[in-house]
Amino acid sequence: MILVTGGTGLVGSHLLYHLTLENETVVAIYRKNSNLSAVKKVFGYYTSNFESLYKKIRWVEADISDVFALNIAFENISFVYHCAAMISFNPKDYKAMRRINIDGTSNIVNLCIDKSIKRLCFVSSIAAVGMANGSKFIDESCEWNIENSNYGYAITKYGAEMEVWRGSQENIEVLIVNPGIILGSGFWKAGPGAIFDKVYNGLKFYTEGITGYVSVQDVVKSMLFLMKSSIKNEQYILVSENLSYQEVFKTIANNFKIQAPKIKISPLITSIVWRFENLKTFITGKQPLLTKQTAKSIHSKRYFSSEKIKKELDFKFESVENSISTTCKNYLSEQK
Repeated sequence: MILVTGGTGLVGSHLLYHLTLENETVVAIYRKNSNLSAVKKVFGYYTSNFESLYKKIRWVEADISDVFALNIAFENISFVYHCAAMISFNPKDYKAMRRINIDGTSNIVNLCIDKSIKRLCFVSSIAAVGMANGSKFIDESCEWNIENSNYGYAITKYGAEMEVWRGSQENIEVLIVNPGIILGSGFWKAGPGAIFDKVYNGLKFYTEGITGYVSVQDVVKSMLFLMKSSIKNEQYILVSENLSYQEVFKTIANNFKIQAPKIKISPLITSIVWRFENLKTFITGKQPLLTKQTAKSIHSKRYFSSEKIKKELDFKFESVENSISTTCKNYLSEQK
């Protein structure tokens, strides 16, 4: 049987759809307050027969920090897809991210070892990949350095990877994928899905920062392919294209047939805004709209290479334009 963590998130929900299509017996864990209807909604993007596919999933309530509950979920499991994570760029969330991303992954790995799990596929992030040294493109060979990636999310995702590699030393066959910003349908108020919602609702600002993007379809397709292959103990960056935020916002706006953001924001402006937001958070306790790290990242220009998976697996990525087009159509279908 197959276990999926993070099944109520973007990658996990799309992964569950494809696993149920293959008539696999799937167990998915969810936290008490998770929105399971969001998974059905994702299934509905693919088929009108989503109810019958959804019923193939055996849901187990468990938090990845709860070893006892996880132990129940791991009964008779052979393969694990670990998609669960906490994403935040607020320094106040660092301890919570360590508990979920590092300690939670440690719990998953320990149970994989105890239960003699055959294979474990972990969804990491390009945030956990080292910076290029003397080369324009960042690839899997770049060494991670905490001085260059010293913000909470990057640290905890890299720490989670170290836990997964520990499992490989205990005879667990592991695979790690490092997606760029994942474009996909179903979650419009958080994560990358919020980009579509903000553009649709009249986002006016843009920056010229550059980073890597990939469709959720390609993330899922690569994971399924890798888990069925003989490849083990390898890591792959998943990026279709490196694009500026301006280009991505413009493509989304064009698909919505609305005006693209026209006001360019400078690093000076964002440095002022994040400081103001930091003060507001200190006074009110509310999550900041912009943090020091997000202010920095939206101006950074980082280019990622996916040549490893392209060459070794002959993997072909969907274009960002096609991914955005599909996602915009799904978004618009819910606005009627």
